[in-house]
Amino acid sequence: MDRMWKWLGILFLLVFIVIQLTPFYIAMTVSAKPRTDLSSRWLPPTDGVYWENYERAIDRGNMLSAIKNSVIITAVSTFFVCLIGCMAGYPLARIKSRWNKVVMLIILGVIMVPPLSTLVPLYTMMNKLEAVNTYWGMILIMITGQLPLSIFLYASFISTLPSSLEEAAVIDGANYIQLFFRIILPLMKPVTATVMILAGTFIWNEYQMSLYMLTTSDMRTITTAIGAFFSQQSSNLGAAAAASLMGMLPILIAYLFLQQYFMKGMVAGEEKG
Repeated sequence: MDRMWKWLGILFLLVFIVIQLTPFYIAMTVSAKPRTDLSSRWLPPTDGVYWENYERAIDRGNMLSAIKNSVIITAVSTFFVCLIGCMAGYPLARIKSRWNKVVMLIILGVIMVPPLSTLVPLYTMMNKLEAVNTYWGMILIMITGQLPLSIFLYASFISTLPSSLEEAAVIDGANYIQLFFRIILPLMKPVTATVMILAGTFIWNEYQMSLYMLTTSDMRTITTAIGAFFSQQSSNLGAAAAASLMGMLPILIAYLFLQQYFMKGMVAGEEKG
């Protein structure tokens, strides 16, 4: 009976994987065919890969510039989300007080707020600060949007670490800065990878804020650039599929490098509990 349930679970996972990978497979086959190829989208190209779809996406869709913009915004934002999140989460986890509990409740409440509900006042403020169509304006929005979840994850992870490590470091003469950066920070690699993947993926795929805050063609991120290119090339699905695959590749590579730490961060609380 147990073996039957095990095989049913494996079968369910295989079906789930196939369903998840099907759009990716179709995008690959469509991007590899010319517009004149009327064969089924399920079939791979018979005459080799049609690279002109990717060339058109680069030339007309300005994909390389969009990828550069997304890399800058995602990398800088994710760095500060991790740095500020871990530094804010440490005292919230270690100092047991009524005010810290209130702060954590406020952070949880902020996580529940839909980002688009703040669009109008946010755009008005950023426009007055002349931060529209700038890197720093978009980075600031992304940092503030992802910090609540980052602080919550770091505080939850730090609360599972034994305080004896810090007590031993203090006895050895370490100050609070040395304690944090030499003792605590190296132990937070799993949760840092988790925050990097969650925040980085969200920022890379973010569309609504970028649509209003980055309106010029040279400042478009990958999501808005793909949307604009698809509206222009709606009759050429091959070029549109090529642009989508180009936009997905960098974040996929980052996840493959960080996936082992991501899984450790997700189960760290249960393992230590």
